Amino acid sequence: MLILLLDWLASEDGDIGFMRVLQFITVRGALALGLSFAISLIVGPRIIAILRRMKAGQVIRETSGDGAISLAHMHGSKRGTPTMGGLLILVSLLIPVFILCRLNNMHVILLIVMSLGFAGLGFWDDFCKIRRQHHGGLSACSKLCIQAILGISLGIVLMFQGNEWQASYTPGGDEDDIYTGYPYLTMPFFKHMYPHLGLWFIPFVVIVMWATSNAVNLTDGLDGLAIGVTISNVMAFLIVAYLVSRVDFSGYLLVPHIRGGGEIVVFLAALLGASMGFLWFNAHPASMFMGDTGSMMLGGALGTTAILLKQEMLLLVIGGIFVIECLSVILQVGSCKLRGKKRIFLMSPLHHHFERMGIPESPIIIRFWLVSFLLAMAGLAMLKLR
Repeated sequence: MLILLLDWLASEDGDIGFMRVLQFITVRGALALGLSFAISLIVGPRIIAILRRMKAGQVIRETSGDGAISLAHMHGSKRGTPTMGGLLILVSLLIPVFILCRLNNMHVILLIVMSLGFAGLGFWDDFCKIRRQHHGGLSACSKLCIQAILGISLGIVLMFQGNEWQASYTPGGDEDDIYTGYPYLTMPFFKHMYPHLGLWFIPFVVIVMWATSNAVNLTDGLDGLAIGVTISNVMAFLIVAYLVSRVDFSGYLLVPHIRGGGEIVVFLAALLGASMGFLWFNAHPASMFMGDTGSMMLGGALGTTAILLKQEMLLLVIGGIFVIECLSVILQVGSCKLRGKKRIFLMSPLHHHFERMGIPESPIIIRFWLVSFLLAMAGLAMLKLR
């Protein structure tokens, strides 16, 4: 909003003095990060107090049955810790975004809408759990359907976008061979391969949104685990967003140039600051959990970012921890159903497997953070390996 005002003043008067520094993406990104982090530290204790008064405490899953392991026995001491902390991330994110982003930029609009949509879904799920005092919130079918509706909406908008914010592709750097539009898929390691998905692009978007939102949700099982991994992911995509928003860098790296993608940098900087601020309260021992409100929102924002930047395949590397956590659940469930309840892991998702091995919570969290950081660096290196 502030930037649009400055744009109007510049068009009217021609000179906005020292405020012209706000026209630089790097300056606005730094301000967004600092502002969102400061808001988190200021608002965080108040939100925790409100959640405590509302008795919005974490409900620990209890499992019964043959050989079942109950989380209540492992993490019973965390019962009652305020949840729905994703509200703190959302507030700390949106205030800097509304102040420092160009709100007429379609990338920013889509990121805001998708973040709010997935946060709303997660909030509904958290509310059902708290009201029933049971770990079962919305049914899996309901959540998948709503996620699909959000993904389909995003896919349709990107299929029929305006030319002013299209992604442009110059395979091999040949300016005479330019593709525009989002249905093209960017393949790692190949500089001349841009398969066109056609109408299959819409279900592809749905799959990406399903995967990211649910993978972050599954990873959110230990204090600070999911938010720490998210921070390394956001940092990596922030760098990617800056590179692809510039014609010179995207041309040098042979990756799609995203017109107006600089505003994604500011959004991700605000998300990074909000995530760091939330980690302040979510670090072990956590005084607040993000709940599905936060995990769904973060997954939705990451998935939308990867799609807007045309780096969906890169998400598999940068978000490798989320992929591994999700795969561990799929493999465990598949093994139990197909092999007569035989387990691959002591418990899934994977972080609980290491807990059952007797490794304390803090080392598991820090090691997952380190692996996530290394995967983020590997993903960035892959931008040039084409």
